[in-house]
Amino acid sequence: MYKKCNLCMRSCGVDRTAGQLGYCKMSDKIYISRADLHFWEEPVISGTRGSGTIFFSGCSLGCIYCQNREISRGKVGTEVSESELAAHMLRLQGLSAHNINFVTPTHYAPSVRRAVLLAKDMGLKIPVVYNTGSYDSPETVRLMQDAVDIFLPDLKYYLGATAEKYSHAKDLPKASRAAIDEMVKITGAPVLDGEGIMARGVIVRILLLRGHVAEAKLNVKYLYERYGDSIYISLMSQYTPMPDMPKPLDRRVSLSEYRELCEYAGELGITRAFVQSRESAGSEYIPPFNT
Repeated sequence: MYKKCNLCMRSCGVDRTAGQLGYCKMSDKIYISRADLHFWEEPVISGTRGSGTIFFSGCSLGCIYCQNREISRGKVGTEVSESELAAHMLRLQGLSAHNINFVTPTHYAPSVRRAVLLAKDMGLKIPVVYNTGSYDSPETVRLMQDAVDIFLPDLKYYLGATAEKYSHAKDLPKASRAAIDEMVKITGAPVLDGEGIMARGVIVRILLLRGHVAEAKLNVKYLYERYGDSIYISLMSQYTPMPDMPKPLDRRVSLSEYRELCEYAGELGITRAFVQSRESAGSEYIPPFNT
């Protein structure tokens, strides 16, 4: 799959095994920038003991407001083999993590799948989370069905023009909806364990951007009409402006904007939803990455 790469919807077609680089800026060598407990995900993911989060270098999107731009642009990371990646999973399980949480795994999906299956053979018992910007091809999502228990996709935009402006991917809304369809087919309705931690299911994240309440509402309405209570929806207020952002992205989301979105979700009848406090928008919630 790396020889003519089409893991994301950019379908660059480059031979990553020969060192050719597509939009994600990565070859077939696995690079990770952090593997540690993370406590700032949704409550059913982080719980009390933390999520065993592994951040991959590179990204197939390139959102202009990315908080993790050090790693998304492939400038930070340490090369690991599939067996070393499996060892990281087992180490995090040993730290009592509730789950293994892969952040931006799309462009490494075949390697991630093999590493998970290896880790399971070596004793991995906790759920595996696929945390993605949702530019995955449907084939890539289906590839992960025997390795992933929980999908944590973004639904960033409703309009192609907004997706093009901020993520250089006009087809992202359509691609995300197709990917989420495949994820829900794989997991079915959410399942929680005895501690209230998710064991299986889909949580779709909607990051509210300043000045984009109407578009976020359209995404909320789409998700609820299509999936009802068979998914969780996470309404995120944590947008943190990076330097030199254009208006209106140069400011945090206002309290009134976020309140409007949450109230709209309530009016629709949504009960399986997560909301965030105002304090969640800040640079202190961006984890340090290893060089």
